[in-house]
Amino acid sequence: MMLQFFQEEMQRFVKKIVDLMREEMLFSWQGGPIIMLQVVREPNWVLIVINFYQIENEYGNMESSYGQRGKDYVKWAANMALGLGAGVPWVMCKQTDAPENIIDACNGYYCDGFKPNSNNKPILWTENWDGWYTTWGGRLPHRPAEDLAFAVARFYQRGGSFMNYYMYFGGTNFGRTSGGPFYVTSYDYDAPLDEYGLLSQPKWGHLKDLHAAIKLCEPALVAADSAQYIKLGPKQEAHVYHANFLSEGLNLTQFGSQNGCSAFLANIDERNAASVTFLGQSYTLPPWSVSILPDCRNTVFNTAKVSAQTSIKSAVSLPHSQDVTLPQTISAHSEVSFVSKFWMTVKEPISLWSENNFTIQGILEHLNVTKDSSDYLWYLTRYITINFWSSYNRIKLCRKRNCK
Repeated sequence: MMLQFFQEEMQRFVKKIVDLMREEMLFSWQGGPIIMLQVVREPNWVLIVINFYQIENEYGNMESSYGQRGKDYVKWAANMALGLGAGVPWVMCKQTDAPENIIDACNGYYCDGFKPNSNNKPILWTENWDGWYTTWGGRLPHRPAEDLAFAVARFYQRGGSFMNYYMYFGGTNFGRTSGGPFYVTSYDYDAPLDEYGLLSQPKWGHLKDLHAAIKLCEPALVAADSAQYIKLGPKQEAHVYHANFLSEGLNLTQFGSQNGCSAFLANIDERNAASVTFLGQSYTLPPWSVSILPDCRNTVFNTAKVSAQTSIKSAVSLPHSQDVTLPQTISAHSEVSFVSKFWMTVKEPISLWSENNFTIQGILEHLNVTKDSSDYLWYLTRYITINFWSSYNRIKLCRKRNCK
């Protein structure tokens, strides 16, 4: 009965959102930015991004816990979503048993080896984790720009169709919305754009260069049904995309002279660089890297070579004064009129006396007292030290003298 109530409310909610998207002309067939939708539910997840509407994430991780009921729920959710007539594809992340008309997709750090459960479905990477959550007392997660670029290049090298960063723009989860146990409210996630909207260099710049290189390969990538695989060494390989590729017997020495040829050369050795020969030319591949050749000849980008400048963000501490305004302070440090290079902190005076003061014995539970009206609960404590042995001797002497 509880599941029935949940399904009714879920369907009502999803229908309302889809109807709103349609009314606002947000679907791609209406000229809007939403190109696909995601269905099935995992606790605590409701997400909307610029081209992706999601009401679920990774239900497959917990489906087995519910046995047949879990499988039945997946089928119900798929049929419910398809029945809304959104006009764009629906996907399920990490859902190997996704129904025929639902695309199963990959989430993770590397998805170049992922294959959907049907050859009729495209290869989608819905969450490329470029960082991770920050926990209280834990180290700040960091994923190097080189490794992130390597993962993206390998995905498209091996036939990937769609890739989405998680996250590309960091943010903040205020109050009790951090999404997990012991997570801080910052959702910076080591993203290319940080929590304050500032560029995280060199990650942002390195990915920008990567995207430009892949864009140059677009004619060959969209024209070829699949890539030709060429083994270049023990841990080195090439994937060649060509608009006129018709047979495996094609003379490779003629590849570079034909229009619409692009190649990805990969070295998956984590420690050693390698020299390889491709179409009669020599190429040096750094460890754990992919070189992109939009014309099958010239290397325009290698994932291990970062040319973007590393940025250093400065913190400006402002005095607590009503006479200092934010725009004035910014202009004092920069000629631009927007915050682009600095984040700021403001020191506020700490006061223990206010109309909300009260006195009590013992320690109180923070959340029950503040009720989310504040992140702070200030204590002014007073304690009395009692010398145990002095008291013991005094009592002992009184007993001997029969005193009161």
